Amino acid sequence: MNLPHALLSSPLARGHGAAPRQRQLIQRLKQAILAGQLPAGGKLPSSRTLADELDISRNTVLIAYEQLTAEGYVVADRQGTRVAPLSAAATSAARQAEPPQPAPFTAARLGRIASTRVPNNGALPLTPGTPALNQFPVNAWRRAQDRALQATPSATLGYGHPMGEPALRAAIAQYLRVSRGVRCDASHVVITEGAQGALALCVQLLTNPGDTAWLEEPGYRGAKSAFHAGDLDVVPMRVDADGLAIPEDAWRKPPRLIQATPTHQYPTGAVLSVARRLDLLERARRVGAWIIEDDYDSEFRHLGEPIAAMQGLLPDAPVLYVGTFSKTMFPALRLGFLVLPPALAASATPSIIEMLRGGHRLEQLTMAAFIENGQFSRHLGRMRRLYRERQAALRDALAAHMDVEHDVLGGHSGLHLTVRLPPCFPDTRIAEQARAAGMSPNALSSFAVSPLPEDNGLVIGYGNTGAERFPALVKRLARLARETRLKQDAPRQRPGGKDARA
Repeated sequence: MNLPHALLSSPLARGHGAAPRQRQLIQRLKQAILAGQLPAGGKLPSSRTLADELDISRNTVLIAYEQLTAEGYVVADRQGTRVAPLSAAATSAARQAEPPQPAPFTAARLGRIASTRVPNNGALPLTPGTPALNQFPVNAWRRAQDRALQATPSATLGYGHPMGEPALRAAIAQYLRVSRGVRCDASHVVITEGAQGALALCVQLLTNPGDTAWLEEPGYRGAKSAFHAGDLDVVPMRVDADGLAIPEDAWRKPPRLIQATPTHQYPTGAVLSVARRLDLLERARRVGAWIIEDDYDSEFRHLGEPIAAMQGLLPDAPVLYVGTFSKTMFPALRLGFLVLPPALAASATPSIIEMLRGGHRLEQLTMAAFIENGQFSRHLGRMRRLYRERQAALRDALAAHMDVEHDVLGGHSGLHLTVRLPPCFPDTRIAEQARAAGMSPNALSSFAVSPLPEDNGLVIGYGNTGAERFPALVKRLARLARETRLKQDAPRQRPGGKDARA
């Protein structure tokens, strides 16, 4: 077969920066085959002939022919090397004048999962949910990691137990019993890929597509995405000053799952009252629903004694308890945990073992050692004091410099404060302008499935920001709010704001 003139007349690139010549030849022949310039069944020149035509070594051609044979573009026999027959569908895309377009079909759930969150690495000031990374005891962590490696140098390289390392599961169970009042032992604990992995596992274990799940409104976006990924019917339930508020008539169509952050509601900071906790537990038990208790930021309580987990209020509560080390340690650790009720643990463990694969063994063993040697408790104590100081500094800065109408919500725990603004200050626009100005508060409305006027405001993180920076940062936020304020029908603003600390 005579090769197209362009294949022979155009020399292969040489010199510094050029791809290896056999790779160039392989790519040139592939393109010619896919474009139909080399028809199926056509015989390619001998390796010696093609080498002479392109002024390259014969070995270069032999290597190219061997690779094309391995990939199925050509077939070799005693008669020589011929172009393999390819389907019309396989070659039609290469003949198009325009580049191929992405496939039009995607799963319907992707549209429901689409995020309004702007990803960042947490380095910008005022980012919610990011701890004080520069305060992490790296040397203590490194020593714990070295001990874990020395104890089991090769075992950590293989697969671990699908439920997680026994040492870490035992350490977590002991910590939760003492500090959070959780009823559990190590056999009930599953180590997951952060809290998000725990939420996804809850959906896999307990629901079928089309089941109903109740979600706090406004609430944690990760729970919404986990529920949508499971093709659940997500029904938002409003949150007020006392936490999740479920209307009486909602129980007529009970859900399969109920997501709640009772100790520190995210993002409003509300605490679910004990009356509502007990009522929620009793109602869920009566209708056969499961409650996912996300104990968000429970370790950082800044006023009064820590609030115990809802899971421990009643024996055999229908609660799956979710926690993570992303805030207490550092986000890149990606270690979370799920505490299953005893009956569910007994029935679901065989399936979990089949579904999961044990990984992150070195990190898990290091975390277990970090807890057991007391470093975790000491680190938490230091961070509580630091975050308490930073929250107080942010409150002072808001009171002194946030000279637009606002209310400060919740804030007795955690790493953020939520500032509610009148609708004439559009929170999404303020958040966009803030990112352009080097800050990263979140728009409160982005946490709601169906935002109401009262869901307008800013979620302001203080965990990753030094206290001395708050006055200047809050002044900048206030200026951005004034600049983006809607002119039409805007109510008369008053300076300062109300600090809703109740």
